[in-house]
Amino acid sequence: MELIRKRVLVTGGAGFLGSHLCERLVALGHDVLCVDNYFTGTKGNVASLMDRPQFKVMCHDVTQPLFAEVDEIYNLACPASPAHYQLTPVQTIKTSIMGAINMLGLARRTQACILQASTSEVYGNPSVHPQSENYHGNVSVLGTRACYDESKRCAETLFFDYRRQYNVKIKVVRIFNTYGPRMHPNDGRVVSNFIVQALRGEDITLYGNGSQTRAFCYVDDLIDGLIRMMKTTDQLIGPVNLGNPHEITMRELAEHVVRLTRSHSRIIQRPLPIDDPTHRCPDISKARQELGWKPQVGLEDGLMRCIDYFDGVL
Repeated sequence: MELIRKRVLVTGGAGFLGSHLCERLVALGHDVLCVDNYFTGTKGNVASLMDRPQFKVMCHDVTQPLFAEVDEIYNLACPASPAHYQLTPVQTIKTSIMGAINMLGLARRTQACILQASTSEVYGNPSVHPQSENYHGNVSVLGTRACYDESKRCAETLFFDYRRQYNVKIKVVRIFNTYGPRMHPNDGRVVSNFIVQALRGEDITLYGNGSQTRAFCYVDDLIDGLIRMMKTTDQLIGPVNLGNPHEITMRELAEHVVRLTRSHSRIIQRPLPIDDPTHRCPDISKARQELGWKPQVGLEDGLMRCIDYFDGVL
């Protein structure tokens, strides 16, 4: 089937996920406008695309209105790691909520389809395991993570209300822990933390006793899920979980990283951060059924690709 070339806007396009998405969209033949204020994203992440005629970059903060002619919008703009979003919590809230309002307004004017990159953090510290899309969550509005968790929940509400009130074409996905090349070495996420510490021969910091669990999705699989979601019919609006249902404890992850890096780092324990979820794992039944999507990259393979990347940049 012949490709329909589209004008695609990616907010947060110079970030970890955004840059991989921009690469994939350009490779598919679309015209891509990458918008980023470079708070956590970098120009280096999209350097390989700069000489491509169908790729453009705009330095812009999504808390301000944006005017462009586009067919599709992927709204990824927002710091996603605790180290970054807790540094400027008010700005994090503004980015999620005002950014959503501005991008939804743009989608309404241009009649574009807009996809919201929401997060598994909307489930908070879950009392249901694994988490399916009909679980309403267990989130503290008072904690240090609330700036991200609650603003993402509000952004989802805005998306569904814009559909109800203005018939805007929307898609909402909830992204679970994703890792891969171009993660920031100091973003505070567990995969990058463990790999960087192991490669430097430093002690690997394990918070709590290491029994808390996560499920990690390699970035290529996640990007495939985003694009599949955008291509579905207007009737499938979400939310849809995107993540890898293979669960692992933090201690097991640390041990994997030490083995794969051939490091002599020690694993040491530190107190568990406030509001840190004890379990996080997606139920991806809806993604399997509606998108025909499931992760393809195994954890060990993905970790090795990530290790090779960090080994080259440290």
